[in-house]
Amino acid sequence: MNFSYIDVIIVIVYLIGVTGYGILKGGKQKSARDYFISEKAVPWWAVCFAVVATETSALTFISIPGVAYLGNLNFLQLAIGYIIGRIIVSYFLLPRYYEGELLTAYAYLDKRFGPKTRNFASSVFMITRLFADGVRLYATAIPLAIILKGFNLFSAAPDWQIYVISITIIAFITLIYTYLGGVRAVIWTDVIQMFIYIGGGLLSLYVLSANIKLSPGEIFSTLSSSGKLDFLNFHFDFTMPYTILSSIIGGAFLSMASHGTDQLIVQRLLAANSLKASQKALITSGFIVFIQFALFLLIGSVLYIFFSGEQMKADEVFPKFIINHMPSGISGIIIAGLLAAAMSTLSGSISALSSSLVEDIYKPYFGKNLSEENLLKASRIIALLWCIALLLSAFLFMNSPKSVVELGLTIASFTYGGLLGTFLLGIFFKADESKALTGFVSAILGMIVVIYFTPVAWTWYTLTGVIIALLVANLTSLIRKKTHLV
Repeated sequence: MNFSYIDVIIVIVYLIGVTGYGILKGGKQKSARDYFISEKAVPWWAVCFAVVATETSALTFISIPGVAYLGNLNFLQLAIGYIIGRIIVSYFLLPRYYEGELLTAYAYLDKRFGPKTRNFASSVFMITRLFADGVRLYATAIPLAIILKGFNLFSAAPDWQIYVISITIIAFITLIYTYLGGVRAVIWTDVIQMFIYIGGGLLSLYVLSANIKLSPGEIFSTLSSSGKLDFLNFHFDFTMPYTILSSIIGGAFLSMASHGTDQLIVQRLLAANSLKASQKALITSGFIVFIQFALFLLIGSVLYIFFSGEQMKADEVFPKFIINHMPSGISGIIIAGLLAAAMSTLSGSISALSSSLVEDIYKPYFGKNLSEENLLKASRIIALLWCIALLLSAFLFMNSPKSVVELGLTIASFTYGGLLGTFLLGIFFKADESKALTGFVSAILGMIVVIYFTPVAWTWYTLTGVIIALLVANLTSLIRKKTHLV
């Protein structure tokens, strides 16, 4: 193993530095509002970079190269849909969030339908995010677990113990600056980490290319002849996740749900100082994500040459190269960037889950008469509890056979369709709260059937859920109208 004690020192110093920076930038919060959306004082470019880092840090760095290693560049088609979805969200959903003093995405549903819809949507978000981000936390622990395996102290320990230790270390360090610094700490550490891990990816590609000892032309020719550079897939098959239609259409609806109705991203967008700034941040992030996906998919393709197509678990391909084949010192810098970027994502999850529980559930029913100081204290306690819950959730996915990026997206797909469908129902259709809830619940139940009992690819899940929610809500409305006429 090339990961030396110098690398260990680099990782430790870097994590301490990032934690300190997050606490410093977070400053002292005076209210729960400041703790969760930073009084709308964050510039658009910082929000943009925070969205990118939150969305893709751990999963992109660890899992995307593995997707290309086992396949090709078809996954990149999704990024086209992601850009389209962000544009739609910017002009149809974001303006609704800037009408009034909304602190969560689900406050809009309260204005449009009523408190029951808001409570249900917020609860669905929290449950979904708990499991989806449990996957993210597990993904972050993969490289740390590989590092620990290489030291004598852990050489005889079973894998599950090493992963438990790794997950716990990451969660504890993340909690420190999230608990103290609030969303400002989360966003500004995200900004730093995005540049660190993209730089790490570029550095990895350079070292990887140098180790292969082939010219760029020979690398391109080898990858092309083996189909590793195939980008567009024009097959029409609902069971294939990365065809041109499933990727662009499915990716657009997935992005509309994740960036328009998921508090994890919406919280960052609400921290911008205006609607225009928020729109600029969101759309720009889509193009950055496309470039980022291309970089890490290319790394996975070149790794296929480096390892001569050796069979291994997708999520361990890139970490194995970093730890075993990177020069001492460089390996530590890249792992430090990966861990810190991933922890910024995790801190965002803790903050988003806490804001949703406090603003959508706790404050309306239990904290109406609390002072701002006491509400801030309650918010921090709730953040601590969410960190513990995410820690336990991560333990559930330690033996999953799926790549973590596909696992995380599949989990979100159970509820994203119903959630997005309910928002679209409120914007484009005349419906009351009972119809909205009927459509929402029907979409979730329908997705359980689709996911477990049909061969439909996961990229179609969000669109399918949207269709079910809209159809059921509008059919319910028609049936009730006819009943009244009779």
